[in-house]
Amino acid sequence: MNQLDTPSLLLDYQKLLTNIYEMSSFAKEQGIVYRPHMKTHKSIKIAQLQMEAGAVGVTTAKISEAEVMAAGGIKDILIAYPISSPDKIKRLVKLLEQGVQLKIAVDQTKALSYLQTELEQTPFTLEVWIKVNSGLNRCGVEPGKDAVILAKAIMSHSKLKLGGIFTHAGHSYAAKTMDEIETIGYQEGLAVVESANECEKEGIRIPVRSVGSTPSYKIAGKVTGVTEIRPGNAVFFDAIQAGLGVTSIGRCALTLLASVVGVYKNRVIFDTGSKSLCLDKGAHGNQTVTGFGHVIGHPEIVIERLSEEHGVGVLLQEASLKLNDKVQIIPNHACTVVNQFDEYIIHENGRVIDVWKVDARGMVK
Repeated sequence: MNQLDTPSLLLDYQKLLTNIYEMSSFAKEQGIVYRPHMKTHKSIKIAQLQMEAGAVGVTTAKISEAEVMAAGGIKDILIAYPISSPDKIKRLVKLLEQGVQLKIAVDQTKALSYLQTELEQTPFTLEVWIKVNSGLNRCGVEPGKDAVILAKAIMSHSKLKLGGIFTHAGHSYAAKTMDEIETIGYQEGLAVVESANECEKEGIRIPVRSVGSTPSYKIAGKVTGVTEIRPGNAVFFDAIQAGLGVTSIGRCALTLLASVVGVYKNRVIFDTGSKSLCLDKGAHGNQTVTGFGHVIGHPEIVIERLSEEHGVGVLLQEASLKLNDKVQIIPNHACTVVNQFDEYIIHENGRVIDVWKVDARGMVK
């Protein structure tokens, strides 16, 4: 691999498979299903591997990602994002025309009328899932009564079908301890299950109760009544996940191959700046990592700062690296880093075995 140009995005094939099967095995053990989020990997090939491992479909963040997955032959897709723009709804209709078993997020009654109006011009009924807020305080209605109100509104629209309730406990990334992650995960599961139960008391059936978030899915997924998990980052893991205690550095499948472009008395410079490593250091100000990536095999180096094309590593003690040496760096946040690259270099036991495209790179609409 040292013959590769840098920076290159490397993916360890065996670690990838181990991570995929860990998620799938957990779902099978709990008697629930697995719908991984593909915004982490943005790859048709990896999504296909997840489907082969037992996934029922995929989750996307944006319509453009769903379009890429559909073109790759994956037809069961949840777009876990609220959609109300008429132009975007027309794109949803095109996916329905392609035979995609589509589901989208809703969390506001006003959006229902936009969906109904556009769908009335078509023969289709669209499945919608209510998003509830389990503590992230981003999108989502409040659990319980507000979820019931929205469910009743959905039932009054002829072109909409209520298929499930879901949430994303993204605030788990800001947890300071595993005990805190346990609490967040439990509350995540309860927010969905209790909302579903309240709806069913009103005679509104909720077939799917879905939870996500890599740090918390093994906790929320054990809450009685949950039927589905949607972890994304767990396909690779990264330095933030290791910092949270969710995994170990050794389990991280994704690395950046970097070259040394400068060696000085107290610092070493890599050719991986903010345009490749990105600037994440943990969620909501909770810095779970030291520096801007973990340099494998070099604990004496902390990547202290990034400019666009330079990663500046401060030396805690003398380093053995010299000009043109290459290192692998585990990024802090795999999801944002992947979106900077066109392809993965797939390797196994130190040998390059394939190149896979990052099919949905830049798909943010």
